[in-house]
Amino acid sequence: MNLFPRSIRWRLTLLYSALFVVAGALLLAVVYVLAARSTLSRPVSSIGAPAPPEAGTGALTEPTVSAVVEALRQDQLHQLLVQGAIALGVMALTSVALGRLMAGRVLSPLRTMTAAARRISADNLHERLAVPGPVDELKAMADTFDDVLARLEGAFEAQKQFVANASHELRSPLTLQQTLVDVTLADPDASVGALRAALLRVRAAGQEQERLIDTLLTLARSQRGLERWEHVDLAELVKERLPTGGPRVEARLDSAPALGDPQLLERLVVNLADNAVRHNLPVGEGSWVTVWTGVDAAGGAGLRIANSGPMIPADQAAGLFQPFKRLGAERVRTRDGMGLGMSVVAAVVSAHGGRVRARTHPHGGLTVEVSLPPVGPPPRVGT
Repeated sequence: MNLFPRSIRWRLTLLYSALFVVAGALLLAVVYVLAARSTLSRPVSSIGAPAPPEAGTGALTEPTVSAVVEALRQDQLHQLLVQGAIALGVMALTSVALGRLMAGRVLSPLRTMTAAARRISADNLHERLAVPGPVDELKAMADTFDDVLARLEGAFEAQKQFVANASHELRSPLTLQQTLVDVTLADPDASVGALRAALLRVRAAGQEQERLIDTLLTLARSQRGLERWEHVDLAELVKERLPTGGPRVEARLDSAPALGDPQLLERLVVNLADNAVRHNLPVGEGSWVTVWTGVDAAGGAGLRIANSGPMIPADQAAGLFQPFKRLGAERVRTRDGMGLGMSVVAAVVSAHGGRVRARTHPHGGLTVEVSLPPVGPPPRVGT
């Protein structure tokens, strides 16, 4: 059986009352000690002139007077102690009522926040506590909770959008496969060549699904965080994967040491290189790609890939890092991409604690800059 109350209001009330009783008891003890140690400033015999003794009675001597005074003094001390104890008991009961009242006023914002938090669910994450009042610890806690709700709302919306887009992207090749199979089976006179062509198209649709699933797994792995930390040189990764047989490529590859997952960093380089080639001008129209690696101003590994290409509105550059984000025919002439390349890049960079940003060119094209933190000791996994 729990002897202590579970309500924090009652616990605060008892705490306030206990502190008051202790302080009152100490004050009463100090007053009693001071009163007990007090002495008369003059001898008893000097207090007034003694009355003449009456006939038949004995004279009052000085020891007798001192004894009487001491008895009166002890009686007064006893009365002081009893009356002080009674007053302390009455005030202790009063302090319980006042302490409960004040604890309720102090905890009132908490009750408001608790009621509001219980109303908020996955369907109304847009609501906020919005606690008014002075900027104190309780308001700081409420504002922090509102910030968490805002991040949760963004994460839920992103998850819903991602699931919807992924479902759409996976449904397209499945529909194509089903249509190819149905059309082929509906033709009883289909030749071997027609059957082979249908199988090749079904195989190509299956490979597209496989690539999409692999990319989704890479994206999920990046967002989960890193479990593997190794020293990697971005210059070596880029050198092995420079685009060939397409646009004119100019590269300046200085050493760019980084610390992270080699496979994820390799996927980052491959995605940026593929995007720079895929979303470019035709080869005969002066298309180009420039690549730079090195140590940036912050002392970390830097990677910059720029390419020519169609015009991109400056306000849409940041949206390229959203999953399944495409900018229409002016950005993707042929739908050979899945719309996940740049979102994987952003997830990999975020997992490594870096930053990535995209800048558009006035005459068309894009520049993507990646900056990773300076090389240091590998962080402990799970901390």
